[in-house]
Order: sequence, then C-alpha cells, then structure tokens
Amino acid sequence: MIEFDFIIVGSGAAGLSAALHASEHGRVALITKRGALDSNSNWAQGGIACVTSEQDSVEQHVSDTLIAGAGLCHEDAVRTIVTEGPDRIAELVKWGVSFDQREAEDGHLEFDLTKEGGHSRRRVLHAADATGRELTEKLLIAVREKANITLMEHHFAIDLITTTKLGYVSEERILGLYVLNEETHEVLTLKSDRVVLATGGCGRVYLYTTNPRIATGDGVALAWRAGANVANMEFIQFHPTCLYHPEKRSFLITEAMRGEGARLVGADGKEFMHRYDPRGSLAPRDIVARAIDHEIKRTGGPCVYLDISHKPAEFILSHFPNIHKACLEVDIDITKDPIPVVPAAHYQCGGVVTDVNGATRIRGLCAVGEVGCTGLHGANRLASNSLLECLVISHRAVEHMLRKMPIGKTHEQEYPIPPWQAGTAVDNDELVVIYHNWDEIRRLMWDYVSIVRTTKRLQRAAARLRNLKREVQEFYWNFRITSELLELRNLVECASLIVECAIRRHESRGLHYTLDYPEKDEARPPADTVVRRY
Repeated sequence: MIEFDFIIVGSGAAGLSAALHASEHGRVALITKRGALDSNSNWAQGGIACVTSEQDSVEQHVSDTLIAGAGLCHEDAVRTIVTEGPDRIAELVKWGVSFDQREAEDGHLEFDLTKEGGHSRRRVLHAADATGRELTEKLLIAVREKANITLMEHHFAIDLITTTKLGYVSEERILGLYVLNEETHEVLTLKSDRVVLATGGCGRVYLYTTNPRIATGDGVALAWRAGANVANMEFIQFHPTCLYHPEKRSFLITEAMRGEGARLVGADGKEFMHRYDPRGSLAPRDIVARAIDHEIKRTGGPCVYLDISHKPAEFILSHFPNIHKACLEVDIDITKDPIPVVPAAHYQCGGVVTDVNGATRIRGLCAVGEVGCTGLHGANRLASNSLLECLVISHRAVEHMLRKMPIGKTHEQEYPIPPWQAGTAVDNDELVVIYHNWDEIRRLMWDYVSIVRTTKRLQRAAARLRNLKREVQEFYWNFRITSELLELRNLVECASLIVECAIRRHESRGLHYTLDYPEKDEARPPADTVVRRY
C-alpha cells in the first residue's frame, strides 16, 4: 500500500492543474492510463473562453452560456466559473503557457481573441489552432519540476475504495483506489483521503468521434460504481465539423474557423445554415449539428463542406497551420478547397454530479473537468467553456478538500484496506470477444442514440446493453484484468447511463433531440436527469 495526501486520476488540463495546486500542500500521485500527454485536452484546438477584454463583460459571458445551455445551466455555477476565469488565465501565463497576441491600436500587446459559435463577443484565447497542446505541454513541464508529485504513467484506475464498499456504515468517504500497472500487470493499492477524478469524457462510446482512443468514460464509471450520482448523460455534444476522410476519422475542424468567417455549404457550394437559424454558421453546436445531419439525409450526400477559401491564404496559414497541414496530407488545400465535414461525438455535458467545488456526495471525492457535472454546460456546452471549467474547478476542488479534510488531521476512525484479490481468474485467450463487444457498443450507440433519437431506438439500445453488461461482467470476474477489459467495462457502463438518462427525458432540449417529443416541455421547470445508484 502506498499513501499520498492527494491522488489525481487523469493528466489533461484539469488533472495537471489540480496536481500543481495540490503539490503546494502535500504529496501527490498523478495517475494516467497512457502517457502523460494522452488526454482530450491535448487535442483541443479552439481555445479558452474568458473575459479578458474591455469590450466584453462577465454578464455577457454568463448570458451567452445560459442561452447555449437551453435553460438547464445552474446560474450560480456559471457565474462563479466565469468570474474566476481571469485569475486562472493569469496563473497559466505564470506557468509558461503562451497565448497568441496582437498589437493594439495604442501599440501595446493584447490577447488575440477569436469568436466561436454562440458567443456575442470575441473572448476565446488561443495558441494558433493547437491551444490544448500548448496548455498541456507547459503544465506537464511544471508538474515534472515538482519533487512531491509522483507521475504514474501507464497506470489504470480499476475501482475506488470507499467505506461503504468495504461494508462500513458509520460514514461514507473515500479511502483510495486500486490501480493496474499496465507494464508489470501488478495491482497496486493507493491510499488517500482526497481523490480527484479528472479523466475526461466518454466520446469513444460512439462509432464516430473527435476524441482520442483514451476517452472511454473511466471516471464516470468509477464514480458510479462507488455510489456517486450521475446526471444529464443524455446531453452528448456532437461537434458539427469533423473531417470526413477515411484516413483521418477523428480529426476535428475547430469552431474558431467558423468564427473567422468559414461558411457551411452543400455540394452545390450554397450556404444552408440560414434556413435553420438566423445566426447561420455561428449558431450553437446543437443546432448546427442537427442542421448538418438533416442536410446529409435530405440530399443523400456523405457530408457537407466548410469553406474558408475566400479568406487570404496568409490569414488561413497563420490562424490554422495545423489544420492546413493535416488536410494537405489527404490532398485538401484549405486555402483553395472546401473541407468535407460531418458531425461526430465530441463532448459529454453531463457526468458525475458535483457542486461548484467539484465535490461529489462521497466525502473526499471530487470530479473536475469533463467527467463532472457542475451545471455549467446545461443541455449544450458553449464553445471553449470546457477548458475554463477545468481550470476553475480543479483549483476550487483542491481548496475545498483542504478546508474539509485538512492535511495531518487524524480521523476519528481509520479503516483497514484489504489488498487486491485476483481470486481464481485466469488469462484471457479470447480477446476477440472483447474487441467484438467494443465495436458493437459503439455501433449501436451511433445507430440508436446519436444526434436524432426515438423511444423505440433507445429501448432497443437499452435491451442490448443489458446483455452486454452481463457478458462484460462475466469476463471481468473470470479473467485477469487488462486495460482492454477495463475500458470495455467502463464503456458499457457509460453507454447504459446515456441511454437511461435519454429514456427519462420526455422532451427535446439542447443536445437531446427525440422525434417522439420534438418540443421543450414548457409545462414544468427545466430539471436535471439525475440517476442514483443507491
């Protein structure tokens, strides 16, 4: 057993920043199932939405967020996160993060802010079109310089350890977690009174996604099995513009391109978004994704197109160098050619229920970033609010845990933690079954639970997922664990939670659109879809 003051699971923006804050107060374990830079945050292109200009205001940012969230945002959380954003941006700069700047009219340098869908002002800070990479690389450098942060790469969190799971009923709090060392196949027991889940979302539950291979919903599944509440999992954001090409299935075309004047057009070269929303190509993502889905079905074409070729080539190359390079690799020159695009699963707006400190119902357990549901995003995330939430909530989570569980304080009762028991499990010689189930989950979620849904499709998905959960659980108990099996176990759990939440919502709101209930339910106040395990 290894003991730490803090255990942080996940090495994206939320996990890295939480580790840096926590390291000022104690010993930190930073666990990540792949390499330290394998995270959703590292793939983020657009930027961070934050009020840093005199032409902008907190009230305007709050208003844009509430409008995009379709009536389901928690205004107190929105206001807190937006208000505290500038301090976190200043902190990033202190840690070495470099945002693009431009020369103002009076000659001084200021942030080169861009605009994205749903925003009424230019407020998105960026580092060209690779903001996430700039952010995570600089934070990781800062993390590696901290002697009291133990970075545990290629370690997979299996399950959380709580007093309730061990059979104690006097209090419900976190005790630690079991972790698989993927290189030695040894299971470690890590002990801590303070655990932060920062594992990102579950985009890989869908066949087509902009997310990297690691996005299997591990944190949601961990927290759910431990007894935390989960909410609003039906609100999966489909990014409207994923590159349509067989060699780059997961390559995102940032919304910032539309913010800089790119137009969505059909195969005939004509714009179509004005038929769906007066904001045109800069409408919020849920509206744009449904419009593209409808155009593809209406015309029978495989995709639509995003065209920025009317802008000067120098402008395109300076603002979108990585997208230009990636598209050239598949013979698309974005300075001359329209880009074929389709919607793809992108962001999980629901997750583990937390307060604005990232705290869950289990004492000592916090969930920050995409894995958590603070109420910031409501039924549809406003573009580039995700990294803002990561930074603000990770800072607040560490401060909260220090207040509630001061380091060095002796608990009234200590609980013995049993070592991991492998039992009679044997090596699995049928990996093909795991891969088949993985593919089946992703395909049925895409076919039955994607941009447009029906009750019948959801019920079919639920029935098949119940069978798959039984099969996966049987594998889990009978065979020695591997990362592939653990990811499948988490994936099927998240898929089931998405379907359960979607079945419970008898209306169309934000990212959840069902043909059986095509309008908002105006007869009652908007409410979260909360699922409780216990």
